Amino acid sequence: MTDLPIINQVLHGDCLEILPKLPSGSVDMVFADPPYNLQLRKELWRPELSKVVGVSQEWDRFSSLKEYDEFTRAWLSDCQRILKDTGTLWVIGSYHNIFRIGTILQDLGFWILNDIIWIKHNPLPNMRGTRFCNAHETLIWAKKCDNEKKYTFHYQALKAGNEDRQMRSDWYFPICSGGERQTRNGRSAHPTQKPEGLLRRIVNASTNPGDLILDPFCGTGTTAAVAKSLGRSYITMDREESYVGLAEKRLAGVSASLLNEPMSLSESRRPRVPFIQLVESGLVPVDTKLRLKSKERIIATVHADATISANGHRGSIHKVGCLCLGTPTCNGWINWYYTDAISGEERLLDYLRSDPKVAPQSEVLDLNNTPAD
Repeated sequence: MTDLPIINQVLHGDCLEILPKLPSGSVDMVFADPPYNLQLRKELWRPELSKVVGVSQEWDRFSSLKEYDEFTRAWLSDCQRILKDTGTLWVIGSYHNIFRIGTILQDLGFWILNDIIWIKHNPLPNMRGTRFCNAHETLIWAKKCDNEKKYTFHYQALKAGNEDRQMRSDWYFPICSGGERQTRNGRSAHPTQKPEGLLRRIVNASTNPGDLILDPFCGTGTTAAVAKSLGRSYITMDREESYVGLAEKRLAGVSASLLNEPMSLSESRRPRVPFIQLVESGLVPVDTKLRLKSKERIIATVHADATISANGHRGSIHKVGCLCLGTPTCNGWINWYYTDAISGEERLLDYLRSDPKVAPQSEVLDLNNTPAD
């Protein structure tokens, strides 16, 4: 499979035509962000009379719910065949489509492992004031069938990156904005582009370096970009030629130089933000060097799974601090220093927990970057 020319390429074409041609049992993970079938019927306007850019493209239009269900069953059936027995599938959607997708997944024999709620720091408000503000989307994580017991899940690594607490099913990420947002002619190129941090968590949680990831709905190429940066291979496609070109350009600028290593471990109030969010948001890039507050010079390296390693130990910022200091407890936030890339100044990690990229800010509204209700 790895010799096929479709690996690490953005294919131009409809997934319903390309997926049947892919070999059975060949990919380790599927991530799918299918059309939402929003069925928007009216234009939306902001209070200052600027138009809201919702999802109105042809690729999101279906003549009926029956047609949408048939489309969903077709691509999910192909993904199930292509997925290895030990592989898992992730699919994301809104209230418009995720319940229909969940039903079809179960009808096909997939076994749902979790539903994950992605809570947006800065959601689009409900412009008409007729409903609650839609501030989340739902991910379904499923294995190929009930009988398969072996699948990849890096529980310990996720726990270490989450302050030595179990990773929960409510995930906080801002919607895609700023330099990460792909644009065309000064406007958002795709109305439902997902943040890279969300994909980093998914890829790190359920794949290993060298694994092959399938994304049937490429869009701006977020899944492929994250896969490449984390040392995974990908197969992706899109029916819209403009998105194919955009994704190819984006991927050309992605470095695959991050540490391709298995996820293994040794055993004043800031916002409660886990260290993994600093890594996923890019505030603490992979391979960053941290210095421990101690008499001897102890330097740690940050890994892609948000663990750190120093003096032969690997784990959370707290656990590695304990092991290096020989103490029963260690608050890593106030004992590890990083070097600010702009000022060159050493600062405690605790300083970063108030950065807008990771600190919850439910009152901040971005009216340009999420699908309208």
